[in-house]
Amino acid sequence: MKLKYILSAIILSSILPANAELVTYPAGPGVETIDDFTIRVRQAGGPWQDVAAYPMKVARSIGVKSQAETVSVAYFDFDGEVEVSVRYNKAAVDSARIRPLSYSIHPSVSDSTLTFTLDRPRNLSVEVNGDIFHNLHLFANPIDTHRPSVKALRNLKKQKDLIYFGPGLHRLPGGVMQIPSGKTVYVDGGARIAGQLRADSVSDVRFYGRGIIHPDGRGEGIYIANSRNVEADGVIVTQIPVGGSDSVSIANVKSISSYGWGDGMNVFASDNVSYDRVFCRNSDDCSTIYATRKGFKGGCRNILMENSTLWADVAHPIMIGLHGSATEIGPDAPSDTITGVVYRNIDILDHCENQIDYQGCFGISCGDNNIVRDLTFDNIRVEDFRKGQLVNIRIFLNEKYCKAPGRSVSNVLFKDITYTGRNAAMSVICGYDESRQVCDITFDNLVVNGVRISDDMPGKPRWYKTGDMCGFYIGNHVKNVTFK
Repeated sequence: MKLKYILSAIILSSILPANAELVTYPAGPGVETIDDFTIRVRQAGGPWQDVAAYPMKVARSIGVKSQAETVSVAYFDFDGEVEVSVRYNKAAVDSARIRPLSYSIHPSVSDSTLTFTLDRPRNLSVEVNGDIFHNLHLFANPIDTHRPSVKALRNLKKQKDLIYFGPGLHRLPGGVMQIPSGKTVYVDGGARIAGQLRADSVSDVRFYGRGIIHPDGRGEGIYIANSRNVEADGVIVTQIPVGGSDSVSIANVKSISSYGWGDGMNVFASDNVSYDRVFCRNSDDCSTIYATRKGFKGGCRNILMENSTLWADVAHPIMIGLHGSATEIGPDAPSDTITGVVYRNIDILDHCENQIDYQGCFGISCGDNNIVRDLTFDNIRVEDFRKGQLVNIRIFLNEKYCKAPGRSVSNVLFKDITYTGRNAAMSVICGYDESRQVCDITFDNLVVNGVRISDDMPGKPRWYKTGDMCGFYIGNHVKNVTFK
C-alpha cells in the first residue's frame, strides 16, 4: 500500500467537520473516472460539492448474446437533506426518470441538468432519454460510522487489527488478499482494489468503507467461505458470495457485474445470513439461496433480505433451490433443506432472460432432492421488466445442473406484491409427480396492473382458476394455491 494514498486519505479526513452532514470523496490517484454525467451535491444554502463518477460494466442481452456496456457509478454520504444536480453531458435531455419508481423522485430538468432533493439515503438509477445501459448509479449513503478516526489513520502501524486502503488504485499481489480472523478491512472513498478480498475459514472479520472492490476481468470482489461472524457494509463489489458460513451481515453493499455467471449475492449451505439496503445489478441472478454447491455442504436456514433493490440484466432477481446434495432418486435419497427465508420491502427494477427455464422474478426451482419450505415474500414492487415471468415455482429435473428433481416446495407466502407492466410472460407453478409436490402457496394481496387478484374477485367466472385472471399457469402435482 503506497504511503501517498494513505496521506491523501488523512488530509481528506482532517478537513471534514466532526459531525459532517455531507461527505464527498474525490477519486484517488490512478482510479479511472467517467464524465458522462457531472454530479454535484449541497446542503441547503451551502456550496456545491463535486462528486466523482466511475465506470463499471453491465450486461446487455442482444438476442442470444450478451454485450458489455459502461455505466456510471457515483457515491456520497449525508444526513438531513441534500440537493442533487446531475448534468447529462452527451446530449440534450428529452426525458428523465429516477428509479426505483416507488420512491416518487421526480427531477426538475433545465438545460440538460436534473435537480432533485433527497431527505434520506437512497440507492438510485438516474436514466436519461430511456437509456438504461449508460445510466448513472447514484449511491446516496448514510454518514459512514465505521470510518477510522483521523488519529487512527495517522498511526496506522499501531492499528494491528485494521487493514486500510486509502484513496487510489491498489493491485493485490496475485489478485487475492486473505483476511485473517479479527481483522477490519476499510476501503476508503476514492479507492479501487483490483483484486479479491477473501475471508476463508475465519471469524470476526469486517469489510467497511465506500470504495470499489473490482478484480481485473471477472471474479468476486469479496468472497466469504466457511466463516463465522462476518460483516460487510458500504462497499461496491462485483460479487459477494457466502458459502458454508454462519452469522453473516451484509448492509448497504452494491453489487454490479457484466460477465457470464456474474451472480450478485449467492448463499450456499449457510445459516443466519442477512442483507439490508443492498443494491444488485447483475449479469446473472441477483440473489440466490442454494444448498450443497461448490464444495459447501448442507441446507440453508434463516436468510433475510430487506429494504433492497434488485436488477437482473440476465436471469432471476431472486432464485432459490436449484442446487443440493442429490446423487440419486428415491424415497431414501439424501436431501438438503432450505427454510426460514424472508424477502421484505424489495424493489425489482428489471428481469431479462431468453431461456424459459431461467425466467421468473420470483424463481423457486427445486432440484437435487431439496426440500424448500417456509418462505415469505413481503411488500415487493416489480417494475415493468424486459423479458421473463413474474413467478416460477417448479419441482423439476434440470439435467444440466441437477442429479435429481427436488423433493417438495411448501408453505410459501407472497404478501403485498405489485407488478405494473406489459412484458410478463405466463407464470408457472408446477410439481413433478405425486411424491414431489408443490403445496400451500398463498398470494395475499397480489396486484397486477392495478387489479387485485383474489379467489373471490369481481368478474371471475366460477369455473375459472384464479390464476387465469393474472396469467398464472397452475399445473399438475400442485395443491392448495390460494389468492386472498
